[in-house]
Amino acid sequence: MTCDLLREKDTVLVADPQPLVRESLAALLENGGPYTVVAKCADGEDAMRQVIDKRPDIALLEMHLAKLYTLEVVRKLRQLNLPTRIAILTNSGDRKTVIESLRCGAHGFFLKSGSARNLLDGFEQMMAGGIYVSPQMELEKIFITPKGNNNLVDPIDTLSAREHQVFSMLVEGMRAKEIAGRLDVSPKTIDTYRASLMRKLDIHDVASLVKFAIHRNLTSIPAQMGA
Repeated sequence: MTCDLLREKDTVLVADPQPLVRESLAALLENGGPYTVVAKCADGEDAMRQVIDKRPDIALLEMHLAKLYTLEVVRKLRQLNLPTRIAILTNSGDRKTVIESLRCGAHGFFLKSGSARNLLDGFEQMMAGGIYVSPQMELEKIFITPKGNNNLVDPIDTLSAREHQVFSMLVEGMRAKEIAGRLDVSPKTIDTYRASLMRKLDIHDVASLVKFAIHRNLTSIPAQMGA
């Protein structure tokens, strides 16, 4: 018998708002590696409940889960000191999003444009105790603070973790009330974060914020929509 046959299968939770994506990921993991998918979830609240209940070895969470924002799920789970290792799955990633994901307690960051082999290799690395970032991301650019022509820090890096979360959801088209629900805070608090992040970015309306995000490749919205 090989080591792979003797190895006990690791348990995985998959959370993605799209049923086809959930089923495809579950099939990939169960057919391609030593994994058993113990739960498939469509939103952040259910994902959090299922992780607490089933204690999977890995939780693969899509970045924009409904009801409870994904990084809020990560933060709350880390506070509970659960052994589950958490991986983030997203359409597009930028330096700030990767850093904030890891700061919240994620152990892996995967792009949907990556290959099946990337996902399986990343899970292996996470289960071995490592941190994995999709190879499509350039690590030097992620962990070295970029400087502008005038030696100024990128304004995105001036945003707090909460401000960046609000920014990310605003540019995806969410309204203050929905963002408040996902972050479990009041709409008034979201208005405060929105005003602060717009002041730091020197951008004063949501339409311009979206155009800025598209230009910087900080959103999944197609570039032609921001033209």
